[in-house]
Amino acid sequence: MPKSESKRRYRITNWAEYNRSLIERGNLTIWIDDEAAKKWLAPKEKGKNGRPKTYSDEAILIALTLRVVFKLPLRALEGFLKSVIILMQLALPVPSYSQICRRAGSLGKELKKLSRKRPTDVVFDSTGLKVYGEGEWKVRTHGVSKRRTWRKLHLAIDPSSGEILVAELTDNSKGDAQVAEGMMGKIHGNVQRVYGDGAYDSLELRKKIAAKGADPKIPPPRNAVQGDPVDEATRKRNEAISAIKGFGGDDEARALWKKLEGYHTRSLVETTMFRLKTIFDGNLRSRTWENQRAEAMVKCLVLNRMTRLGMPVGYWKEVLEATG
Repeated sequence: MPKSESKRRYRITNWAEYNRSLIERGNLTIWIDDEAAKKWLAPKEKGKNGRPKTYSDEAILIALTLRVVFKLPLRALEGFLKSVIILMQLALPVPSYSQICRRAGSLGKELKKLSRKRPTDVVFDSTGLKVYGEGEWKVRTHGVSKRRTWRKLHLAIDPSSGEILVAELTDNSKGDAQVAEGMMGKIHGNVQRVYGDGAYDSLELRKKIAAKGADPKIPPPRNAVQGDPVDEATRKRNEAISAIKGFGGDDEARALWKKLEGYHTRSLVETTMFRLKTIFDGNLRSRTWENQRAEAMVKCLVLNRMTRLGMPVGYWKEVLEATG
């Protein structure tokens, strides 16, 4: 007689709306609107030396956005832009692929604000993006070479909407807590809770969180000891250590503390990381540092736009399935 076992399945309840949002991702008018056409050419600047810019930063950003959305090499991007301008019947020039590449470097320094959201909760995490080097099969077969290089993309997201609030691209030696300290200053609004894994258990970061009046949901390490409660940050950390020890101090105690603190909200950032790497893959095409930063920021901007178009809404359900 066949046996059955219970499995969890995610049931989406807004298929019609979500399906439309997926279709809209390929709609050119989403990425190039009338307002963009009006700001295509750079405004004339008086009193500055050198050759004036022909194209505005908005035009270069649109070009980089199309490159990310449709996964185009730079030369193909130039041809794609020309065809779009012709189809839209606009009398506008098109930047060459070399101009887009040069301007991307300076644009990367300016892309700081990714969202207008003023969140109540913030989740921090980081992921690696491959820059260049051998493929995974060669690494497993022959080992890692010196040319294999990665960048770390640090994200702060709003768990309620899934939008990326702040992003920073660093080399792979930067610590998560160190980068998050600077990112906290760029988050505006009445933040109430800040989530992060054990890598964010830094006293300096906790002080930044306390300065915003927020409550840190960061697990202390297993061998953590209490410090002198000279400030709010240390007091909050001591409370977490005491609570875990009070529950027994073992892995089950840590799991119970995380459940009571709502720590598993942090797992929502994993969804954002998965979407980022699934939609755009985990590589950076650009070679220079400035262009790599611009590419990473544009991917975050595009992901936010896709998020605002529509996301699946659903629930988990236990389903019985036959196993034999």
